[in-house]
Amino acid sequence: MATVLICRRFPRLSRVTTFSTTAKCKAESGSNKSKQKKEENPETANTRTESAATIQLLNPLDYRVSYNPSAYAKSRAASQQHTARNSDQALGDNFTSPGSAQVQHTFGTASSQALPPIRDALTKPKSKPVLEQTISALLSVAQTKEEAEKEKTERHDSKEDPRVFQKGRPEYRSLSYNKFEPIETLPLEEGESILHSVAVCKGSQSPGTITDYFCRLSRLPVEQHAVLVSELRFNTLCRCAVKNIRLFSTSDLIDILKACVRLVVPPTHPLLNACENEFCRRVWDMNLDQLLLVADCWRCLERSVPSYLSILFSYANMHWKDLTLPQFVQLLYIIGEGRRSPVDLMQKMESMILKYLDSFTLEEVGAVCLGLFKSLSAISDHVMRKIADRVSLQMEDMSTYALVNVLKMLRYARMDHLPVMKELGKVIPARIPTINIQGIMHITLTCSSLHYFDEGIMAAVAMSLPSKVTYCRSKDAAKFLWSFGCLDYEPPNEEEFYTSLIEQMHRKLHEFRKFPEHLLTGLLGLAFVKRFPEELIDYALRDEFVQKTRSSKYELKKDLFTLGRSVEIECPSYQGNRLPPQLYEEVTEMVLNFAEQEIYVRPEIVEAVSLLQSMLGGPEYVKNHMILPHTRSSDLEVHLAMDGHPIPFNLKDPIEDKKLKDIGVSLTDDLMTQLIKGRSNNQPPVEVENVDRTPGQERGEEARTPRTRDHAAFSGGPLIADARLQLEPKLERYLEAPPSLTLNRQPQGVKLAIQVSNRNHYCYCSKRLLGLHCLKRRQLRQLGSCA
Repeated sequence: MATVLICRRFPRLSRVTTFSTTAKCKAESGSNKSKQKKEENPETANTRTESAATIQLLNPLDYRVSYNPSAYAKSRAASQQHTARNSDQALGDNFTSPGSAQVQHTFGTASSQALPPIRDALTKPKSKPVLEQTISALLSVAQTKEEAEKEKTERHDSKEDPRVFQKGRPEYRSLSYNKFEPIETLPLEEGESILHSVAVCKGSQSPGTITDYFCRLSRLPVEQHAVLVSELRFNTLCRCAVKNIRLFSTSDLIDILKACVRLVVPPTHPLLNACENEFCRRVWDMNLDQLLLVADCWRCLERSVPSYLSILFSYANMHWKDLTLPQFVQLLYIIGEGRRSPVDLMQKMESMILKYLDSFTLEEVGAVCLGLFKSLSAISDHVMRKIADRVSLQMEDMSTYALVNVLKMLRYARMDHLPVMKELGKVIPARIPTINIQGIMHITLTCSSLHYFDEGIMAAVAMSLPSKVTYCRSKDAAKFLWSFGCLDYEPPNEEEFYTSLIEQMHRKLHEFRKFPEHLLTGLLGLAFVKRFPEELIDYALRDEFVQKTRSSKYELKKDLFTLGRSVEIECPSYQGNRLPPQLYEEVTEMVLNFAEQEIYVRPEIVEAVSLLQSMLGGPEYVKNHMILPHTRSSDLEVHLAMDGHPIPFNLKDPIEDKKLKDIGVSLTDDLMTQLIKGRSNNQPPVEVENVDRTPGQERGEEARTPRTRDHAAFSGGPLIADARLQLEPKLERYLEAPPSLTLNRQPQGVKLAIQVSNRNHYCYCSKRLLGLHCLKRRQLRQLGSCA
């Protein structure tokens, strides 16, 4: 809140009256503070909603009033800054800059007979002293500025942040447009004179004059740009430029385009249509610096120019060996911002990355990774490891933004680079409080996608998140929940952490109508850690929302299936909406068909089934199927009697002799002990290797939710149990049995759910189960199986 003291002299009052005028702040918190101040000091509040006025005698005999004229000038400057970018900070600067505090003028005024008696002025017990009001106002301003700074930190500028690397070399000045380059402002009178000339000449100016007019008009004060673009005479100038478009030299045409960037001309403006067509026609007559500069201007204008980019990429493909380092990085930036990956060109980019890798600045390394990530460009593991090797050695010197871009590419490439992740655990936790919410989300999502658990990172995220949670988009909140659930991590402040994210999911409920996949992502992450917010679940399972998922570009039926069945098993008291039986049948059939084609036939599973059949006496003692189809993983089901002997139950193929056949491996006491209690103590655990890459996992964080990227872990990867059967050395790393089996649980015996090992079921280099597999084991136990 900003307070300005204004002096006014009324005709019939010879005293000076002081008004305290309070300007409305855009921030909601500021408005609340204003209301609170008025309630605390009712005598300073006027009946109007936009201002408060107080008439108070400061000193009846000889008083002084201070006013600050610089505040008005700075307010005008602040409004310009607000138009350009930062609204909340500008107003606060009026009262905190040294200049505004020093420039003050004091006037002395004598009292007159029109003043009320002194005792009347002094008998106002509830009036706050002016000094106290001023201090309160300044504190309010300081607090508002602090909030504005925080909001500025949390806000991600998707246009400017990726361009930071351009500040690192002077060569980028000829390859990119710098909107922050200082220019001399054109007086309004000169701008009016130019527009008058345009109206008088009616399009008869030469191409050089037209170019000069555009360049000069673009130097008008920023607050005049919107007015100028809608001005009829400016449109006349644009029509004149379109009419003479082929008469301009290439440099003049580029100057006109840069002027359009400064003026923020709408991306669909007819002048830009003509410029794009003309640049496409001239591409082969331009040099690479010009081509990259024009492409950069299109990006600044937020105009999609696929035809121009196609020609640019063809040009670069022919001259790729001649690319300088700045040209190469700028080209990758353009490729990323265009979300296009020209296959022929990208194959040549790998050799260029290796050529310049040691010469890149750290910001350029981040820019290269971001360009590859945004364009969904596949690069070899060799090149990605080379990039990661350099980053692991210089991570402390790297900006957080550049580092996050490298992590995006690591996640996209499914690269398990242990030195980077270990160094990340040393560097990042201390930075977490200063990173914006989207950066924190990408760091967290990288850890979960690579199945890498670092408690220091996750705890730092959890402690920092509640104070930042209001800046989360629906996408951010969902991916935080997914990441923590995937790693099965409940932080020390788990209640505060989860409560704040669930509340943010409620606040963002309107966004889920457009992005239904984010709601399901978040709810599945919560289900992994046994949290089921019933109101959100009820919303997700209603018919209207289910219909929205059908129109999504993602396949969400399986996610609905997993959520719906999990609620039925773990929330028996739930009374909300449920999925229709037809959907359950449809998805169950889909999942079982997938299992028959992709899961049951995996070599390790086929061999495990065959071995168990040989051990136990035949196929009637083992059933290879999905006990819980909604978890999308197979199980080897075995039934044991009270005495530990297997029971035949898989009767799909009738067999006359149900007795245990004396074939294969004999069921000795030692073997039954291992089957019941798990692997022996002297058996070393199997080391978890790096994350698999499957076609279903690839690619693109911007285009997919975490569920689809973790395909091997969530779309068919079988679960692992903790203990192992000591059978053949070749199979002992695959076949596992439950660790805590006892035979006296049920009178009729015990149902075993034996699951074949997969290295995607645990966190990287550990025996910490991932969230989905914790959920499955929990639900199997709840349904009476030993898992």
